Amino acid sequence: MTDVMQASPAKTETVIEVADLVVRNPDLTAVKGVSFAISAGERMGIVGESGAGKSMTALALMGLLPDGWWAQGSIIHGDEDVTTLGDRAMSRRRGRTMSMIFQDPLTALDPVRRVGVQITDVIRRHTDASKDAAYEQALGLIKQMDLPRPPQVLRAYPHELSGGQRQRIMIAMAISCYPSLVIADEPTTALDVTVQKRVLKMLDRAVIERECALLMITHDLAVIAAMCETVAVMYGGRIVEQGPVEQVFTEPKHPYTEALLRSQPTLDNIDLTGDTRLPSIPGQVPSLVDMPSGCAFRSRCDRAHDACEEFPAMEGEDHLVACWDPVRPPQSSDNPNTSGASGS
Repeated sequence: MTDVMQASPAKTETVIEVADLVVRNPDLTAVKGVSFAISAGERMGIVGESGAGKSMTALALMGLLPDGWWAQGSIIHGDEDVTTLGDRAMSRRRGRTMSMIFQDPLTALDPVRRVGVQITDVIRRHTDASKDAAYEQALGLIKQMDLPRPPQVLRAYPHELSGGQRQRIMIAMAISCYPSLVIADEPTTALDVTVQKRVLKMLDRAVIERECALLMITHDLAVIAAMCETVAVMYGGRIVEQGPVEQVFTEPKHPYTEALLRSQPTLDNIDLTGDTRLPSIPGQVPSLVDMPSGCAFRSRCDRAHDACEEFPAMEGEDHLVACWDPVRPPQSSDNPNTSGASGS
């Protein structure tokens, strides 16, 4: 899927800036001091195992946290801190300046309303388009998504469409009012590989044509490689590594990132005889009720030592890592300074 991403518009102003974001309820903390910024036209991915805090970060950005949870820190979007806005002010933003593509469109879409009505409602809520004009815009969006028989699709209910079609409906709704930021939370998890690639191409083309910034939330490293320019790796509610996708994926610095990449199935590590197992990360992600202090990965890390009881600061310039003992890139055998070089 690495051929999906096309050239992005030139990056200019910052679309969203997140600083020291904490998401918690009275008893638990799901996100612990996350910071990042996304510029206009940029595609950023957040990757990590289930329970890392990815989706809670996205929901905090949209002001859609579950009851009893709240966000601290700052989320600057459009010169305002959205953590200080009330429900009505956030409702005016959702769909207009920022929008979200959810993991399961069957539950995100209203099951008792036709698809066309749901799309035109978004357009009419955030623009001054008439009913007829909103319908024409919705029809154009369905055509843009390469869905067959657009008028019939607009008259359909969500359950009458396939999973891939429903996800393209969600993309159409998300981009309908030209938001500056689109958040896609595991948008292709339930789709087979062929449909997944088609949906990603639709999303890729849509954000380019609408000049949106994209925040892609996923556990799939291949999707990040296909769609994003920068990536943040999350574990235990924190970002542990962040930088350009190519650098992070070819020279990972955090032991968790290295382990994630090593455990991905490839032609090199798949054994068709079944005699060997795919490399895996030992242990499990700690639960929120039993999260260790310091680096949460230390219980699963073969590089852990006493210093890991305290979480380290992020260090680096373009490629950042939070680790007391980061992974070093292998030395090239062509380097005369390596230990195997002849001294005579």
